[in-house]
Amino acid sequence: MNRREALGLLAAAPFALAAGPRAKAYSDADFARAIVIDGLGSPTDPEMKPGNWRYSPRGIAEMKQSGLTAVNVTVGEVGNNIDAWNATLQRLSYVGGIIDANPDLFLLARRAADIREAKAAGKVAVIYGLQDTAMVGSDLDRLRILKSIGVRSVQLTYNLRNLSGDGSLEPDNAGLSKLGRETIEKIEAEKLLLDLSHGGRKTIVQAIEASKRPLAISHTGCRALNDNPRNVDDASMKAAAEKGGVVGIYWMPFLVASGKPDTADLIRHMDHALNVVGEDHLSIGTDGTLSALTIDDATRERQRKFYEGRAARGIAAPGEGADIFNYVHTLNSHLRFRMFADALSKHGWPAARIDKVLGGNLLRLYGEAWGG
Repeated sequence: MNRREALGLLAAAPFALAAGPRAKAYSDADFARAIVIDGLGSPTDPEMKPGNWRYSPRGIAEMKQSGLTAVNVTVGEVGNNIDAWNATLQRLSYVGGIIDANPDLFLLARRAADIREAKAAGKVAVIYGLQDTAMVGSDLDRLRILKSIGVRSVQLTYNLRNLSGDGSLEPDNAGLSKLGRETIEKIEAEKLLLDLSHGGRKTIVQAIEASKRPLAISHTGCRALNDNPRNVDDASMKAAAEKGGVVGIYWMPFLVASGKPDTADLIRHMDHALNVVGEDHLSIGTDGTLSALTIDDATRERQRKFYEGRAARGIAAPGEGADIFNYVHTLNSHLRFRMFADALSKHGWPAARIDKVLGGNLLRLYGEAWGG
């Protein structure tokens, strides 16, 4: 951690300490025991060379030091691209190659027991997830094919309208289509996890009503705290919880209007969501990489190109920008989950609640969705 990051944590401390009575500190033993699941993220190696799928010694060390037990990795193409199906298969092949090249570090999660196995073996369970059903369209048998490859989480829409319904950026807010309802039925029949992140307001409401099994909103923020279309309103979060589902808070620019959240902002969203859904239905989905982000000229140029590409495709949400990075700057470390647990503990959260939010709630949900 550099001096700037340390100062950022210190700046957040008055908020955390003032929020409630001091709970028993979340110890190293507590963290070592905990199941830590990132409901949406990317396990990265800062020294990975092009064409080399084997993690570097540094990448392996940071992964193991992070305490991460499992992560939902996006393996599908997003957007209404004509070649989305083939692009998804190529992405699945690439991520599968990474897992195969690092058997001492990763395993593929097909059931909840695989996550427990990863924890016992000191590995990271990789959950294959989709952030769109545009690549499925009306060919719902593709969901069965994707399941056979290993996909376990299916997000219905991604910001824009697809054949299933409207995403969060569609101004008409038309909700689910007839096909969308059939898609939900197929997702649940295949015992896949339905994810409503990135959905339009009406789409989320109607999808929760249509679902018959527990579901996820894997990565979002509280719209009551920042009125951004990527954030979800209290009524929808509560409805998801009442179906037995789990709502994950992301570590993204959309937490605050400035696009530059810190630890205090993240905890503010965690507190609000806790009051809405309860501690048994709350989780995290960082929507970020595990490695620390080094902000230099090369990083700034990559971010500019990344944003301009998303803007050109119409999938960039309000709050994104050429100079807005997808992280909580005071948690910019591969040790972010430990730092986050410490911040919650200092804020007054008991260890049992921290355990649930770090991964216990998602592990329960995955077991109910997939079995095992």
